[in-house]
Amino acid sequence: LNSYKNQIHRRVHMRMQRWGIKEYDEYFKTIKDDDGKLREFLDYLTINVSEFFRNPTKWTELQQKIIPDLIKDRGRKQLKIWSAGSATGEEPYSLAILSMETGLSPHSPVLASDIDQGAIAIAKKGSYLKRQLMNIPGNLIPKYFSTPDGGETYRVNEEVKKRVKFQRMNLIEDRFAEDFDLILCRNVVIYFSAETKTALYHKFLKALRPGGYLLVGSTEQIFEYRKIGFESAGAFLYRRPLNP
Repeated sequence: LNSYKNQIHRRVHMRMQRWGIKEYDEYFKTIKDDDGKLREFLDYLTINVSEFFRNPTKWTELQQKIIPDLIKDRGRKQLKIWSAGSATGEEPYSLAILSMETGLSPHSPVLASDIDQGAIAIAKKGSYLKRQLMNIPGNLIPKYFSTPDGGETYRVNEEVKKRVKFQRMNLIEDRFAEDFDLILCRNVVIYFSAETKTALYHKFLKALRPGGYLLVGSTEQIFEYRKIGFESAGAFLYRRPLNP
């Protein structure tokens, strides 16, 4: 933890030097009042830049197989979807776009939860840098985004925003709603203990409807998924059995 704090301190200090700012109060006021500088700082601060449709092959699988299978199983185009650990909104907005592209009902809300209220505030604004859209097919960008400055930043359209409901949530402590058809929890549990991960996966299992799917990050394979009650549905994809 101390090494992580030191890394954060170095990065903050380097960013202050770049902007010619000497006082921390002035620095935090700057990023608070300027969305572009805030986004730039968050990208610089984090090891992995968040982006839309991250790991594109998994999104292709969701679009071509998982969501169609869920629609077939449920017998309707209304699904309940959750982005657990939604950060600054790229994932839940990707899910909202995917739901529109696959013809899901407008009454298929995407729950977007995160423990960080600041990240939720950024997500609600829906403003992103061009490079964060690099995985989105070109024809979808003008369909679901607008650009106020000729292509440097892009804003999520209101139709997409309406499909996402943001909520502050502590995954470890808070109770979950139930009857979800699809849960994404990617790159969230990497620093959790093994016991905490197992407890969380049990909670996700209970939150899913029978036949519902849990998609985890590409470094977060659940090795003892059978003991928890899941069945494997592919790489980093797990399913609550239809018949437990």
